[in-house]
Amino acid sequence: MKNKVIIGTRGSKLALWQAEWVKSELQRMNPGLEVELNKIKTTGDKILDVPLAQVGGKGLFVKEIEEALLAGEADLAVHSMKDVPTDFPEGLHLAVICKREDPRDAFITRKKGAGFEIGSFDELPKGASVGTSSLRRSCQLLSKRPDLKIVQLRGNLDTRLRKLDEKEFDSIILAAAGVNRLGWSDRITELIPAEVSLPAIGQGAIGIECRIKDDFIHDLIRPLNHEVTSTCVRAERACLKKLEGGCQVPIAAHATIVGGKIIMDGLVGSVSGDRIIRAHAEGRPEDAEIIGKKLGDDLLSQGADKILSEVYGKNIGQIDHP
Repeated sequence: MKNKVIIGTRGSKLALWQAEWVKSELQRMNPGLEVELNKIKTTGDKILDVPLAQVGGKGLFVKEIEEALLAGEADLAVHSMKDVPTDFPEGLHLAVICKREDPRDAFITRKKGAGFEIGSFDELPKGASVGTSSLRRSCQLLSKRPDLKIVQLRGNLDTRLRKLDEKEFDSIILAAAGVNRLGWSDRITELIPAEVSLPAIGQGAIGIECRIKDDFIHDLIRPLNHEVTSTCVRAERACLKKLEGGCQVPIAAHATIVGGKIIMDGLVGSVSGDRIIRAHAEGRPEDAEIIGKKLGDDLLSQGADKILSEVYGKNIGQIDHP
């Protein structure tokens, strides 16, 4: 039996936390297994001053890691699911989706004593600045508060929090999952309900990609698959695939399983937030991908294609990460 595996990962604090978590789980289940991390700098990590859609949009945080998998320089790759495109290079696939953390967006303001300078999203003063590089977040927030000033925010989580503390913004929006995983939950002012900011596709879930023909790795990672999370995220990704969207466009979809049914909401919004198209679908969990596709069809039939073609036409590229 092989006793060493290499995990391909980005080098950010959050990516390393996720890779280390997978490493520790594999070693817990397989005493004696040696696991090494191969830290890989992706295009998305290198380009910090250009809107990412201008350089391709899709796959910018996974492409180089996939190349390492194909070259045998990694045996598996650990990704944030919302970075993973819906199509894979020949020979690779998404084998496992791990249990999801909180999928919601987190509203974060500066600390003040035991509390916060601004206590909630609703308390943001008129014209306040909100740091986010996600069109999905900004379009939903602007639809509620068109007076807000949305400011581009890139970089790793610690960089984003530092920029907030240095008063570059009045508030920032991050994925709650990443903040929680890094042990910074005390920085969260408020969790934004899905009715206000519907999460990104796959938000809060970790995916493991590997070579299709690697039975050893499949057997090794199979216990990490979380069936409910996997069902929900695959439904969300089926919706994304139908919309032909990348992670840099104002698309959101979130699925849950309640009472034995999969319940799913999706939206496509204009950049300014003046138009938001919403759809809802539900059905049997075993039909998850059919339901996701149906949700995408419903959004398209309401005119989502017009909004998306405008976004792509303008080449507006803010990335929904992290």
